[in-house]
Amino acid sequence: MAGMEMATRARRVRLTAWAPGHTARRRRAEQRSPAWSEVAAGRRRRQPAETAEPPPLGASRSSRRRSACCIGSCLPTLSFGSCVERAGCSIRRAASHGRMTCTGRTKGMSQVMAKVMTSREAGPAAEGTAFDALVIGAGFAGLYQLLCLRDRLGLSARVLEAGGGVGGTWYWNRYPGARCDSESHSYSYYFSDELLRDWNWSERYPQQPEILRYLNHVADRFDLRRDIQLNTRVAEAHYDSADNRWHVRTETGERYTATFLITAVGCLSSANIPDIPGLDQFAGDWYHTGGWPHEGVDFAGKRVGQIGTGSTGIQAVPVIASTAEHLTVFQRTANYSIPARNAPLTEEFKRWAKANAAGIRATMRSNTNGHPFVIENRSAFDVSDAERDAIYEAAWAKGGLQFRASFRDLLTDKAANDTAAAFLREKIRQVVQDPDKAGILAAIDHPFATKRPPIDSGYFEAFNRDNVSLVDLRRTPIECITPNGIRTTDGIEHPLDIIVFATGFDAMTGALLNIDIRGRDGLPLRQAWEAGPRTYLGLQVAGFPNLFTITGPGSPSVLCNMPVAIEQHVEWIADCIAHMRARGLTRIEAKPDAVGSWVEHVNEAASATLLPQAGHSWYLGANVPGKPRVFMPYAGGMARYREICAGVVARGYEGFALERFPG
Repeated sequence: MAGMEMATRARRVRLTAWAPGHTARRRRAEQRSPAWSEVAAGRRRRQPAETAEPPPLGASRSSRRRSACCIGSCLPTLSFGSCVERAGCSIRRAASHGRMTCTGRTKGMSQVMAKVMTSREAGPAAEGTAFDALVIGAGFAGLYQLLCLRDRLGLSARVLEAGGGVGGTWYWNRYPGARCDSESHSYSYYFSDELLRDWNWSERYPQQPEILRYLNHVADRFDLRRDIQLNTRVAEAHYDSADNRWHVRTETGERYTATFLITAVGCLSSANIPDIPGLDQFAGDWYHTGGWPHEGVDFAGKRVGQIGTGSTGIQAVPVIASTAEHLTVFQRTANYSIPARNAPLTEEFKRWAKANAAGIRATMRSNTNGHPFVIENRSAFDVSDAERDAIYEAAWAKGGLQFRASFRDLLTDKAANDTAAAFLREKIRQVVQDPDKAGILAAIDHPFATKRPPIDSGYFEAFNRDNVSLVDLRRTPIECITPNGIRTTDGIEHPLDIIVFATGFDAMTGALLNIDIRGRDGLPLRQAWEAGPRTYLGLQVAGFPNLFTITGPGSPSVLCNMPVAIEQHVEWIADCIAHMRARGLTRIEAKPDAVGSWVEHVNEAASATLLPQAGHSWYLGANVPGKPRVFMPYAGGMARYREICAGVVARGYEGFALERFPG
């Protein structure tokens, strides 16, 4: 999760269609963090398979049940083995200027942001320009990768971060209602017991400011800032076979070289702004949720239009509605959503989570989705209709992502999935009082959880407010944006002062392709991925030696609790580099045949689920016109993927070509 991709000039905005139908000297041993010995030991400690039952999460909770996620849990046995760029500012359009303007780099900075921009961050020439490794992005992935490279392996490493502070996604995503949909005690690094003991989360699902404080705490706790260079956007990275080094140039012209280049740019970090005629003529302000102004937006007395009702839009609607004079929601695709039932964490639960950290870690690393619960080993048809409804009711009351864990076959059996879908549609009709609005919101055209399954805090209830209206873009698509608002094909002009684009991202590939990455013989990554992303394990691309892509396409990534997937990738990369250095090897590259076999396996894993049936999902790249329709994440499950990666290592890094550079 690294620096997200935004720009300050309208001509650089990548507009996409909106229609109905991105070896220098080594560190001395004495510079290593004093906490690393505990970290290194903790990450290899064997843990029990299950945890004790947790106490209530929040003051309003009375119990917790053993529950589960189900993506890939009962796949057939599958064998394998023998947009817009961001420049440290928010994306907005100021009515007074009629153009894109930069806000948030210097204006309205919080105390946290002021803290991170201190002299402890690395400067462009702090330690020269040649490194053992360069890391792009200072989010969850980049911070931990730096720690492993520098303090465990003793390499010279530098992180290049486009933003004005660490945090990656959580530095940029400040939109109203922004919070995590993984439970806070699981949305954490688990490589260090000491770090787990140090930090206390305040609520079940943490908000963006708390997550950002956590990542700043990590940067301070492990003294990472001295090797992180902020406000530095990478423009190009070219591999030179003559010296076996990556040559990196930033947008400001600074140049660096490194043996290893590691991208930690995040899966959801390249904003997707729809190509709607007339946007440049709009007299009001407009914003994308992925580049929200750091000083916030005042909706009081404003007529607001929100385009998009995915996970982000579902979080934003209730918050915007609470202060706006009027909110008009423009919905193209109706979505399922489960109540979050968010609440402050009790002291009892906090103590339980710390005491059971080893078991929680083991559970997350051994299940399908990296969450702190296991899958119920029952089919939706192992119980009676009445029993099944009671199970769904209990899961609805409990809230959160565990709902989809109620039965093991919800993502592999359409009939089983239909039972959950019908239950959730009925809940929408029960919550939303206006039958017309309820009908639009419940007109969902894809199986449950085949798109990213949102959780919410009062989303459907917001449509009971007098100041919230709903426009069905399937029935009346947007025709154009006018100076005064949005006009739909029925001729109605919806007057607006502010437009909010909650239209998501060019997921998984956009942030990488926004950088001019060129491999062996000048091969552009964009050309290599012209027909869709092709990787080996989501870690490497054939033709791009010594380039590692953390949570890249072809890995579980977005189908997982992200910190779990990130830790696995970071540690695999660090172990790989350690293996190479111990043997005098200096170059590693995925073999083309291994890439081909892995792509086939990724497709096979996806086809064993219902996930491809959501034909307009960003998992397939379908939200970006012209993007190849390829199922990008690995749907075989995190536990299975972890075993595959370990097997590749055990067989001598099977599928990779490792060699000693002759120079």
